[in-house]
Amino acid sequence: MCDPDTIQEANDFLERHPNVQSVDLLISDLNGVLRGKRVPRDNVIGVLESNMRLPASVFALDICGNTIEETGLGLASGDGDRTCRPIADTLVPTPWARHANQAQMLMTMEEDDGSPFECDPRQLLKRVLQRFRAMSLTPVIAVELEFYLIDRERDQVGAPQPPRSPATGERASQSQLYSVTELDEYADFLEDITRAAQLQRLPIDTALKECAPGQFEVNLLHHDDTLRACDEAVMLKRLIKGVAIQHGFEATFMAKPYSQEAGNGTHVHVSLLDADGSNVFATADGCELGSRHLQQAIAGLVELMPASMAIFAPNLNSYRRFQPSLYVPMAPTWGYDNRSVALRIPSGSPRARRIEHRVAGADANPYLLVAALLAGIEYGLQHRLVPPAPITGNAYEQIEPSLPISWPQALDAWQQSEAFAGLFGETFHNVYHANRRAEYELSRQAISSLEYRWYLRNT
Repeated sequence: MCDPDTIQEANDFLERHPNVQSVDLLISDLNGVLRGKRVPRDNVIGVLESNMRLPASVFALDICGNTIEETGLGLASGDGDRTCRPIADTLVPTPWARHANQAQMLMTMEEDDGSPFECDPRQLLKRVLQRFRAMSLTPVIAVELEFYLIDRERDQVGAPQPPRSPATGERASQSQLYSVTELDEYADFLEDITRAAQLQRLPIDTALKECAPGQFEVNLLHHDDTLRACDEAVMLKRLIKGVAIQHGFEATFMAKPYSQEAGNGTHVHVSLLDADGSNVFATADGCELGSRHLQQAIAGLVELMPASMAIFAPNLNSYRRFQPSLYVPMAPTWGYDNRSVALRIPSGSPRARRIEHRVAGADANPYLLVAALLAGIEYGLQHRLVPPAPITGNAYEQIEPSLPISWPQALDAWQQSEAFAGLFGETFHNVYHANRRAEYELSRQAISSLEYRWYLRNT
């Protein structure tokens, strides 16, 4: 039975928005792709009261929407349905919709007895958070998302290209990092993102021009409700894509849309509060390198980073991003106020001491990404690990690449990780590996245009 408060929330929303004609009920699959059903206005309350049902195989789908039978969630299990329950405070308008009369609500999957469905990424994150609650610790999370605006028209060879400036009509060709001029040129688009975010109660912090033509970053404010922070990241990605279409562009969170330009990353800031609300990373306990909790957290993240790569870089294109000198860490390094390392401790007030994780691509599933980060921190705290020395100066010049920066290497590291099998559970560990491995095998069957250019006539 749906929570009565959520039903009341839905009734109140529909009363406040008489023009809404349909609601999209959405759930995030392993890839972070939102799937679900569009429900007419008159049926919304009935569907919520009786609980929407979707097959468990929604978490067996690859990026193209094909069921990966090797997960065991498809026909082998009868492809049965599970209960999908609404997430409170996520029923919001979608102002970018073509007819401006739609809304959306996020869902999460449960077993019919009300227990969590263990292959749902949001439920996985919820289990990780329960262990932090048992330690009387509360994570505080902030998510930063990079994306490219691209022209809806492809170039002469069918590849993406930067859009034409709404102000000048010229196609961007320069980096222009932190350019306020380019923010001005795309002001209408960025302002519509802000307006849509306000309607959806998404706490946007800043927007900035990133370091490639057509690349931007939008940051969310930090949140001590980790599940809500990840819900907001999922909602913001859909919002940005929708507003971009409204303005005649496309927005992509693809990790590496251009071979010679920077990739899209997801940077996550993490700190921990104790039962009194104090930041344990800022606690002064005599350690010259920072608090004991901070050191242990860094050490756990470093230890589990190789196995985490299958989460941080979930698909074929993800690994194109890992190239030297493009601000993408290629080794499990850390340091203070150093953007060449994987784990940066930003400068500023000690009360705001936090870890900025800089490895993951923008194509990562936010729930799984944050779950992996918190699992690494948990691992470090529980085992009282000690980190390596922090890096000063350019880490790329000092430390050889050591992270798995090819998809099969990362999948092997994931499969062999006893730590993640324990932290995430054997079922999820195996399902995720089977899903990603099957997509990798499919990718190996594709013949690229590069192979035709190099080998068709020359061999």
